[in-house]
Amino acid sequence: MPELPEVEVTRLSFASRIAGARIASAQMGKPLRWPLGVPVQQLAGRVVRAVRRRGKYLLLDLDDGLLLIHLGMSGSLSFTSSPQALGKHDHFELITHQGILRLHDPRRFGAVVFAPSEDSAVAQKLLGKLGVEPLTDAFEARSFHAGLKQRHSPIKQVLLAGEVVVGVGNIYACEVLFLAGIRPTLRADRLSFPRALKLHAAIQKVLARAVAQGGSTLKDFSNASGEAGHFQLEAHVYGRAGLACHGCGTPIKMIRQGQRSTFFCRTCQR
Repeated sequence: MPELPEVEVTRLSFASRIAGARIASAQMGKPLRWPLGVPVQQLAGRVVRAVRRRGKYLLLDLDDGLLLIHLGMSGSLSFTSSPQALGKHDHFELITHQGILRLHDPRRFGAVVFAPSEDSAVAQKLLGKLGVEPLTDAFEARSFHAGLKQRHSPIKQVLLAGEVVVGVGNIYACEVLFLAGIRPTLRADRLSFPRALKLHAAIQKVLARAVAQGGSTLKDFSNASGEAGHFQLEAHVYGRAGLACHGCGTPIKMIRQGQRSTFFCRTCQR
């Protein structure tokens, strides 16, 4: 958390408002997950051309280079012309003539990294191994199935790894596996093509719906305009351990996979 839908919702909430903005200054607070990579003063004078997303990274295209922003586990961005005073958890600020972009990150697992270009070593270190974007035409069912056939780990772990398809984080992995009727512990390489096709469709449906609902706000996520998400109100399994399955009435079960909580229905998911 935040996952792909929250990052995309954040992008949509400020991309058009910051496009064309000239950076007057920038400042860093406490150290984040990775260093910025250049003296912060060097950002002054550059122009923000556009804001894109790759997986869970926001890419601020500048007229000279780009900024890669990751929200970590607890981060959020705000973009406003009249921000409040900097708080102790505000660790990056980009001041432009069109508004101020600010990263709020209590746990400091997020990052802001400068790269000369998307092809540069610093950018490719972060982006180079990411899988296919699930909400694009490049996410093709047969290629997806072929990628799963090469993985022997449980299907949920493969989805979280982001190498076959990017951006299916913990909340949405639980939800798409429920929608596809697949047990999260099933080995990825054992999925038949018809079952992989169901999973492929579920990924696109769930993520698109989550974006439309503004993402999920479990604690304090909000987009760059301060608006909360509502997808969590529609969750079938995530966070519902012990409650009745919406499909069959069986109590939802919670297990640990890796270090993450997994929620599923023992009856509906095989």
